[in-house]
Amino acid sequence: MSDTKPARASWSGKWAFILAAAASAVGLGNLWRFPYLAAKYGGGTFLLVYVVLVFTFGVSLLLLEIALGRYTGQSAIGAFKAFGKKYAFIGIFASAIPFIITCYYCVIGGWVAKYAASYIAGASSQIAGAPADFFTGFITSPVESFIWMYLFMAAVMLVVGLGVKKGIEKSNLVMMPLLILLAVGIAVFTLTMPGALDGAAYYLVPDFSKLAPETFIAALGQMFFSMSLAMGIMITYGSYVDKQTSLTASAGRIAGFDIGVSLLAGLTIVPGAFVALGSAEAVAENSGPSLMFVILPTVFDQMGGMGAIIGLLFFVLVLFAALTSAISLAETMVSIIMDGARWSRKKAIIAVTVFLFAVGTVVNLGYNGFSFLEPLGAGSSILDLFDFVSNSVMMPIAALMTCIFVGWVVKPRDLELEIKRSSKFVAEKAWVAIIKYIAPVLIVIILVAYVAAQFGFFSM
Repeated sequence: MSDTKPARASWSGKWAFILAAAASAVGLGNLWRFPYLAAKYGGGTFLLVYVVLVFTFGVSLLLLEIALGRYTGQSAIGAFKAFGKKYAFIGIFASAIPFIITCYYCVIGGWVAKYAASYIAGASSQIAGAPADFFTGFITSPVESFIWMYLFMAAVMLVVGLGVKKGIEKSNLVMMPLLILLAVGIAVFTLTMPGALDGAAYYLVPDFSKLAPETFIAALGQMFFSMSLAMGIMITYGSYVDKQTSLTASAGRIAGFDIGVSLLAGLTIVPGAFVALGSAEAVAENSGPSLMFVILPTVFDQMGGMGAIIGLLFFVLVLFAALTSAISLAETMVSIIMDGARWSRKKAIIAVTVFLFAVGTVVNLGYNGFSFLEPLGAGSSILDLFDFVSNSVMMPIAALMTCIFVGWVVKPRDLELEIKRSSKFVAEKAWVAIIKYIAPVLIVIILVAYVAAQFGFFSM
């Protein structure tokens, strides 16, 4: 271990940071989970609840993490340790989360890359002919599934290896605008199809008769998971922000990007399901991999001659979203190792690459060599276990500890001053109230609801 602390990376400007943070927030959850939840919980009703939660609870936690990173100039472990060595355990706990998530995220990223390549190669009819068999055959392949996972990992680590400015900034400068253009273009095309406007109306117009506690909990969980909260990313990215950048304006814009892409994804998938399958129920009955890799190829196939092109553009869009999120996760891992071990960036990148290769291989084996392992019950996989432990258990606990730490242990004063260093903080009192009182309650609701749902005590 070297005693020399590596020079801290930094963003080239406020928009570089906003794009990077937005790219992290915009991931697979926006594209395969948000439309499913919107379809299940009353369309416009879910949207309204989601927007309110994002711009209150979500932005408050986002602002906390960014300010914590900029104030300390450290990734998660160092950020908490800066207030005293006895608090390092919070950062250690939070830092374990990206090490779990990135491993299985790269597996899913490999799936997306395979589908994008298949559509490019003109295999859309082959996929749509038997989508479930095509998907199952691929993920259980003892060779091909690993190749695509390793290719996805290599692309992610190549970008991270180029550094914050030359790698992450430049890749986001290309992928984020293209992602948004693709999302807009696909949504517009879908809405021009006969019957699509009925689906759009269901998706956008609130039906308050469907407002229920489950709607609130689902929107709360989606917001929490989709904004890259409680996994060290925003603390790390905040540590690269200069003292002149307005944190309040940045947090609002990041939240806006997250909502915008989610909204566009729903405008593609929900109306598309109305056109091809007759109702939103087809979306509401399927989530995650089933929606993305089985239902949607069928929807694209029923769009006629343009279906193959729309499918191609859609999976390229999803690939960009997967890459930008995986890059932020990998960068967080690298930063944690650099800060904790005082290693060079090159040495930290090698360590992260080896770790991802080894653990990602184990996760992928859960669909072939280790398929007999069903850790969460019949039909579950190692990936499901990693996802449940990181997303439904560890992330809420990390967020709860962070809120209690900032709100009650060290008090919010230092972070308030950090936020006000670069901008007016009009909502200061409301922010403090959310961090101290409201956020802990909502986080406990998320934790209890998702753990209870996993074990069949609660229906989501």
